[in-house]
Amino acid sequence: MEYQILNASTCLLVLLVFIPTGLGICPSSCKCSGNDRNVDCSGRNLTVLPQGLQDNLTYLNLSFNQFVDLDHQLTRFTNLRTLDISNNWLKNVPAHLPKSLWELYATNNNIKVLQKLDTAYQWNLRVLDVSRNMVERAVLINNTLSSLKFLNLSSNKLWTVPTNMPYNIETVDLSNNFLSQILPGTLVRLQHLTSLYLHNNKFSYIPDKAFDQLSQLQVITLYNNPWSCGDNQIIPYVLHWVQGTAARVLGAPCAEQPWPWAGTTPAPAPAQPTGLDSSPMIKGTQAADREASEPTQAAKRHKQFKAKEVPPWGTQGPQEAAATRTVLLQGSSQGNASRAPATGPSTTPMTLSITSGMPTNSPRRPDSTTGTWRQEEPTASVPSRAGRWRAGLLCLALLHSALALALH
Repeated sequence: MEYQILNASTCLLVLLVFIPTGLGICPSSCKCSGNDRNVDCSGRNLTVLPQGLQDNLTYLNLSFNQFVDLDHQLTRFTNLRTLDISNNWLKNVPAHLPKSLWELYATNNNIKVLQKLDTAYQWNLRVLDVSRNMVERAVLINNTLSSLKFLNLSSNKLWTVPTNMPYNIETVDLSNNFLSQILPGTLVRLQHLTSLYLHNNKFSYIPDKAFDQLSQLQVITLYNNPWSCGDNQIIPYVLHWVQGTAARVLGAPCAEQPWPWAGTTPAPAPAQPTGLDSSPMIKGTQAADREASEPTQAAKRHKQFKAKEVPPWGTQGPQEAAATRTVLLQGSSQGNASRAPATGPSTTPMTLSITSGMPTNSPRRPDSTTGTWRQEEPTASVPSRAGRWRAGLLCLALLHSALALALH
């Protein structure tokens, strides 16, 4: 019986020793959530990792502590997605970080070099922030960091833009460094880059074709750099690139200084006229341009009416000639029209024919092509003078016959 009690006590003691590690009880110096898989140990003045962290962590915040070295201490967290080691005393990015990382924040430490092995196996890393350190050199390897989208190396001591940056990267922040040069081919592969921050550096020029391959660039910052605006040998490229790019440029070089050489300034695009322009000179110039380029109103009217070719007047019948009113198109600036006489030259004039009725002894003709000018009027039959005399004599003869019959 005593032996059984001793065994039970031994097993209970073993369980009490291993339960914190096996089940991942939250360390007393940290805050945990998400089944103790999200652990926040920030601001605890820690110098070593707290006891009780479970291996399946997904989030670990160790910022604002006093860590000097974390090499090989984080490898066991094979499910870790986000690691924040900012604001410590680290001299390098911890060696052998888990390959499962998506986000690594190491800002405000004492890191002097970003070694190639620090990122060589981070295929899943999407965010790398090593800003506000003392990095003088960042060594990257081709075909590594294939998932990286955001790289922040701002506020360091870099002199050259890092080469071999991953080709899928979208945002690169290199502001507040000592950058003065971009080596050939550095940015050629960055076909997906949308944001590039280069302000507060030491650039005096940008080498030819350095930005030509950044087809997806949306914003770039260039302010607070000592641009060599007076050197016509090295500065023209970036000035012309700024003029032609579709990206938003913050702090265009030499924007407040005139270009000292002739013939290289791109001609500004002509300003679009606006309805609010009240300058008399501009208005007068525009009016003169309109008068020179546009036809007069008379000429416009001339063009609006389509001319009709009519046969020589000598071939028309008397009733057709009387029923057709012909208007000559004059070329004068007043735009006046005159009626043609009933008889005219034998030549064929270019006229507008306005039909005012149909002749009584001819079949119906198709409508005139100048329908805009045609107006329908009743045709009045006007007897000739000889006809009127014959009618009068006939009436007198009838009266004389009537009187003769009455007398008899």
